[in-house]
Amino acid sequence: MTRIALVVSGDLRESANTTCWPAQKAMEETLTAVLAKMGHEVWRAHPIKPEGHGFISSQREGMDVFAGIDPDMPLIVAESVWQYSHHVLPGLLSHRGPILTLANWSGQYPGLVGLLNLNGSLTKAGVAYSTLWSRDFDDSFFLEGLKSWLNTGKIDHDQSHVKDFDPAAIDAKTSSLAQQIANEWRQKKLIMGVFDEGCMGMYNAIIPDELLMPMGIFKERLSQSALYYAATQVPLEEGRAAYQWMVEKGMTFHFGSDPKTELTEGQVIDQCRMYIAAVRLADQFGCSAIGIQYQQGLKDLWPASDLVEGMLNNSERPPVARADGSIIRDGQPIVHFNEVDECAALDALMINRAHAELNQPVETTLHDIRWGDVDESGTVNDFVWVFEISGAAPAAHHPGGWAGSESYRQPAMFFPAGGGTLKGYAKPGDIVWSRVFVEGGALHMDIGRGTAHELPESECERRSKATDYPWPIMNATLSGIDRDLMMGRHKANHIQVAYVDDEDAARRVIALRSALAHDLGIKVCHCGDI
Repeated sequence: MTRIALVVSGDLRESANTTCWPAQKAMEETLTAVLAKMGHEVWRAHPIKPEGHGFISSQREGMDVFAGIDPDMPLIVAESVWQYSHHVLPGLLSHRGPILTLANWSGQYPGLVGLLNLNGSLTKAGVAYSTLWSRDFDDSFFLEGLKSWLNTGKIDHDQSHVKDFDPAAIDAKTSSLAQQIANEWRQKKLIMGVFDEGCMGMYNAIIPDELLMPMGIFKERLSQSALYYAATQVPLEEGRAAYQWMVEKGMTFHFGSDPKTELTEGQVIDQCRMYIAAVRLADQFGCSAIGIQYQQGLKDLWPASDLVEGMLNNSERPPVARADGSIIRDGQPIVHFNEVDECAALDALMINRAHAELNQPVETTLHDIRWGDVDESGTVNDFVWVFEISGAAPAAHHPGGWAGSESYRQPAMFFPAGGGTLKGYAKPGDIVWSRVFVEGGALHMDIGRGTAHELPESECERRSKATDYPWPIMNATLSGIDRDLMMGRHKANHIQVAYVDDEDAARRVIALRSALAHDLGIKVCHCGDI
């Protein structure tokens, strides 16, 4: 019998930890029984707390837990929740035994999102690990993978859908355009505005400066306190005018009267004041893209930034004037990267430029790879992903734009100061998905094609209720990539998406973006059917 250490990383927010603990406890009991049946003993390396949960909830706590673990033991990080990777990353860095990251498959309790973030962080840090996921922990894929890890200390996932990009296969015109853009960036340079680096322990989302600088991209490290102060200086009437602009465009706001649990007009007006402040700060510092962390710093001070972020990423948005009356970047997005994910920022900058050159839609957003399931309506005879982010998607991604978008209050468990989302169900169409990540001290990019699907209202409702109802969703399939291929390869909880006109446009976009990334020094892989 082998004794296996079990550790569980959680949230910094105790409200989330206590709410999600029953799901985590049930998952651990199931996993323990499966391993016992295989002849192995699980040793939980940290206790259940008096607060009523068993999560590691800080970096210091994680360090102390790992100090008591034999570094040569086999170890499982088991997750049924969103978690902060830096709680356990220091201990995993010095652990010598085989490591398995393991997650449930649930929309309500998104362990798979926490798993993907941890995997991306371990990849960036150069830590060897294996990974598995399952809904009920009794399927053959899971059981065979677990046996492999128990017997050999590793699991080899199928990578046959991943092909290295061949720059020689790109036509001369596309190659020349990519070189032109790359040379321009290196000569004129771009600024990435970062409002407090490192959101929710996402080590994988921080790009070392020395990897960006050779591309001509530099960080302007800004403070959320500066954004907060700037928002307080925006007159209420300006915030109200931006809110009224959205109302006149047809957006629906679901208001209530209790600000502790319901969305109020005052919260939305404050969000619009932050939007105006963010646009002006981006202009003041000459930022080509900005990212607002929000969690944790602003959550206790100001309504959520998500509506702000969706507004910023849309070409058609409320106008914001400079002191001289001129409109800042009229008709263009202020490229925003959610949760200050700098990998998404670099990707979005390439998307914005490449799509503009090819007359394709420039609006882009990241989503969490939140969950996925068969389409119970039968509209799509396939596994359909739920790509979902915490409230921010550009209105252009929704049918009808602003008129097809609505705003609900953010969940009080995560957002005590409230604030509205920018929700919608993504319109049907061809998409290009991508992810930039750090591995081996270098930048990489995976890119592929996909389709956003229009599902019946009942199926959309089912998926929203199975996850977080106020948040926007893209129901998508990825060309030539099934669930397990994606999970076994992807190095982040986030995925970047942008629309294209059709399949031919997708291939032209992928060619230009691949060539541009290659010329910037990024190793590119094409995933699935291109």
